[in-house]
Amino acid sequence: MTQDAAILRIDPRDDVATALVALAPGDSAGGVTVRGEIPAGHKLALRAIAKGAPVLKYGWPIGRATADIAAGDHVHSHNLATALQGLEDYAYAPQAPEPLAGSDASFLGYRRTDGRVGTRNEIWILCTVGCVARTAQRIAEAAAKRFAGRVDGVIALTHPFGCSQLGDDLSATRKMIAQLAGHPNAGGVLIVGLGCESNQLGPLLETLEGVAPERLRAFSAQMSEDELEEGLACVEALVAVAEQDRREPCPVSDLVIGLKCGGSDGFSGLTANPLVGRIADKVAGAGGTAILTEIPEIFGAERLLMARATDAAVFDGVVKVVDDFRRYFIAHGEPISENPSPGNIAGGITTLEEKSLGAVQKAGRGQVTEVLRYGDRATCPGVVLLEAPGNDAVSSTALTAAGATVILFTTGRGTPLGFPAPTLKIATNSGLAQRKPRWIDFDAGTIAAGQSMDTAADALMRVVLAAASGRQTRAEENGEREIAIWKRGVTL
Repeated sequence: MTQDAAILRIDPRDDVATALVALAPGDSAGGVTVRGEIPAGHKLALRAIAKGAPVLKYGWPIGRATADIAAGDHVHSHNLATALQGLEDYAYAPQAPEPLAGSDASFLGYRRTDGRVGTRNEIWILCTVGCVARTAQRIAEAAAKRFAGRVDGVIALTHPFGCSQLGDDLSATRKMIAQLAGHPNAGGVLIVGLGCESNQLGPLLETLEGVAPERLRAFSAQMSEDELEEGLACVEALVAVAEQDRREPCPVSDLVIGLKCGGSDGFSGLTANPLVGRIADKVAGAGGTAILTEIPEIFGAERLLMARATDAAVFDGVVKVVDDFRRYFIAHGEPISENPSPGNIAGGITTLEEKSLGAVQKAGRGQVTEVLRYGDRATCPGVVLLEAPGNDAVSSTALTAAGATVILFTTGRGTPLGFPAPTLKIATNSGLAQRKPRWIDFDAGTIAAGQSMDTAADALMRVVLAAASGRQTRAEENGEREIAIWKRGVTL
């Protein structure tokens, strides 16, 4: 990585560098004279690139030049386009695993009877169907006041589905709710049903695994005389059990972190994402688990993960989940390179390859040990790849259902949204952190200003451990706790 006051070049092979500050015509940066306005976070050509030639960043192609590019030009959507198309052929070519220095730190967590460790001791109120979503919220609002201070919180996690769904789509909704019900951050779970929905309460309860009977309550609102009072009585019984739980020192190997980015910008792959990758290395190196998702946002960088698969079976799993997602796009008549979003483009990201090469850095350098389908739960330490789309709420819910007890969410544009597991928002640039202090938990923009990655990683690790030990995130302070379920099937 080469950096001066104006630009940052990631790999010596790169054709472009990222502007750390806005550049004007005539400025000198990276040994070239700037030929046009280049906003901060956007790309500067370091040498001439012929039309049709690949353009390198991160040492990998991020697309092809659509016009001749001169040294000093602004490189963006006017002269660079994706090279991604349809399905690709892959061959298993494993790399030797890199040694990871794990963290020997600890945090204060809630050890559950199945051995997993929660970072919160909350009562979660789930619903079988969207028809009783507001009922679940009313119960949670009243219970949070009535039982304040006895547990870490009473939270309603609601969704609009569960009725008029068929087949695999209905099964996925049921599975997601069941996995959330078994999450270690839930000291108790109340499931509210309606009675006539497709997602019947009985079959749902039969799918629950690892939920102790004393920590579970459920009822159908149509069969209740007063659903609010019955809900409060259920929560009171759950609180009586959960308030006996106590935090205890737990090693980092007990952490399961979810890795997520949203509203990325040109700094995401330079600051926050590689910084989160350092945290993933500390956790995985200690024997913990780091879960990466957003499969459409690894297109163009998937070979980096495939090379880190622990064995051929894991490699095949990565190929399958990538190919299935590509077919999903193709079947709906959409280009697989529809990403990046308008906000990403405004922030300096031009192609999906560029976005993906920055995004996969969140997974650090550890081996990929497991591939999960949507709604599955992680069972292996190391880096785990999870099937889910890029949508922030859908993928973060899937991360929680897979077992993440803390989510590290990098962002260059900012979002107030929070998810079931404590979600730390990590700003890619200091301007965002300064503008939105009520949204942002950590400023990774200091790296662009010259702070070492090691120093920043030590600081972020302290923030992660504090959140795992009970310190509320900004999203929790703001009451931002949402879930979203991936809807893929027919609605009756």
